[in-house]
Amino acid sequence: MKRRPSFSLPVTVVVLVIVFIYFSTIFVFVDRWFGLMSSPGVMNAVVFTAVAVMCIFNYSAAIITDPGRVPSTYLPDIEDADNPIHEIKRKGGDLRYCQKCSHYKPPRAHHCRVCKRCVLRMVLLVGSLTVDPQKDDQQIGGFFRSIYVISGLLLLPVSMALSVLLGWHIYLILQNKTTIEYHEGVRAMWLAEKGGDLYKHPYNIGGFENLTAILGPNILCWLFPTSRHIDVGLRFPTAYDNLSTRAASK
Repeated sequence: MKRRPSFSLPVTVVVLVIVFIYFSTIFVFVDRWFGLMSSPGVMNAVVFTAVAVMCIFNYSAAIITDPGRVPSTYLPDIEDADNPIHEIKRKGGDLRYCQKCSHYKPPRAHHCRVCKRCVLRMVLLVGSLTVDPQKDDQQIGGFFRSIYVISGLLLLPVSMALSVLLGWHIYLILQNKTTIEYHEGVRAMWLAEKGGDLYKHPYNIGGFENLTAILGPNILCWLFPTSRHIDVGLRFPTAYDNLSTRAASK
């Protein structure tokens, strides 16, 4: 299911930055350092284009893919033995209920202010060392100098931000957490330690299993992840599933 397209200033800015970095890298840096008609130039252009295509694909998928919605007929079944996890409110201990959507929230679902509904599991230049700087400076005009400066100003903060986000989301994937679940887990861990208990994230089913649960069972598709392996999004494997199976077999 696709979202209805609408103008977004942040998305437009990100797309323009990606386009500028791509064209300046290919037609300025790679072309001037290696030459686009040379073997090193072609190799660098092909590799960078492949990375850019994956970036655009995943960014587009994140924008246009529907995040899922809670079925209007959903009702939590606290007696369902196949679903041992039931999330409750912090205050009162009742089952979570969304006052804005007027329905119960499945596990890992939260209300999104942007989508205006509850969302299921609410959760991115070595060649210069071979160039003679003095010779290059003599050949660079004002236009290319401006591109160098703008690219440097863009690439440094973008690279730092993406590196932090990459590391953060790798951690979340390996733990099978959303950002909201991480912050809720910090509080739950503090409360558990205060009561002398140990807290474990219930959806952490193991490193590799977490990867396949989020990116899919086919490793070859991890560079272009899809949501086809995900069911309706109302249930997710938990660390207690094996315990329940073992208990039932005894």
